[in-house]
Amino acid sequence: MKINDLASIHPKRILVCQLRQIGDVILTTPLIHLLKKRYQEACISVFTEKKCAPVLYNNPDITHIWELDKQQGMMQSLALYWKMARQHYDLVVDCQQLPRCRFATWLSRAKVRLTYQPPWYNRLFYTHWSKPVDGYAAKYKTSFLAPLGINWNGEPPRIYLTESENKWADSFFKEHNLPRHGGPVLTLDPTHRRASRCWPAKHYTQLLRLLAHEMPDLTMILLYGPGEKRDVYEIAKQSEVPEQCIVSNNMLSLREMAAIIAKADLHVGNCSAPRHIAVAVDTPSLAILGSTSHAWTFPAPEHTDIAIEISCQPCNEDTCPRGTTECLNELRPETILKAIIDILHDTSIYT
Repeated sequence: MKINDLASIHPKRILVCQLRQIGDVILTTPLIHLLKKRYQEACISVFTEKKCAPVLYNNPDITHIWELDKQQGMMQSLALYWKMARQHYDLVVDCQQLPRCRFATWLSRAKVRLTYQPPWYNRLFYTHWSKPVDGYAAKYKTSFLAPLGINWNGEPPRIYLTESENKWADSFFKEHNLPRHGGPVLTLDPTHRRASRCWPAKHYTQLLRLLAHEMPDLTMILLYGPGEKRDVYEIAKQSEVPEQCIVSNNMLSLREMAAIIAKADLHVGNCSAPRHIAVAVDTPSLAILGSTSHAWTFPAPEHTDIAIEISCQPCNEDTCPRGTTECLNELRPETILKAIIDILHDTSIYT
């Protein structure tokens, strides 16, 4: 199959398929931006799950978002696919090869249906593919576009907040008297639905206590998702420094969370969506790694990660194959504390 004939195409209607997860959708924005930069007159649509769509709102590179609501019945879903198929896309880029992505790609009947190298049984859905390049996740995704003559050059993911969203964050900070005495504000993401990616709650509790002792004017905003509020409240309570912890009574929306992180001095947490939100709104970040690799960390000094680097890391498993989760249990709060202080000093946020 020849793929060098694509560099001269000029698509007018482009569809990008990235259904989930939230972080992965954020990491698709550099690919979308580079497509728009190359094909400035093209209209770009994105096919994603409804829960992920908000991170794409207000993005100037995107003309339309097709939001798949998995709670809807089969007939509503089929109607959505039919509407997409009638858009007469010239180019479809499938970033995931999930069954719904494959179906939407095939149904589009686009002349160019591009993806990463698929297994033999998926090849009938696509017209072109290329071997992805290892590295940072956004670089990996964007490497699918190599046949189009498009390459990643360090473009970060982006979330575009509105003026009203930024004003809402200003009001949130004012309501909570932030920053306290001019001190730093950290956002923390202490939960994850996969045990192999969740630093233990007892470690977060101790970290909050150590941070409060080291920086009395520090404020820590604890973030949480659906069903996680009680766990986060318990972490704040057990830390014994509730006056320096903020846990919102109502769960923040993705857009509200992004606006809060954008105003923070540093984001710290597990390898999940908020760390990618931090990159997308230009807030320095520190990710605590368990089963995942360094490939999820944006290659810039203000974004870093920490792991104990045992022989089985990264395993990329949802549960620990050894049954010990040693990679997380043995990563001490004192180690994270030092890393946070170093970042705040290096960025002149706290001296």
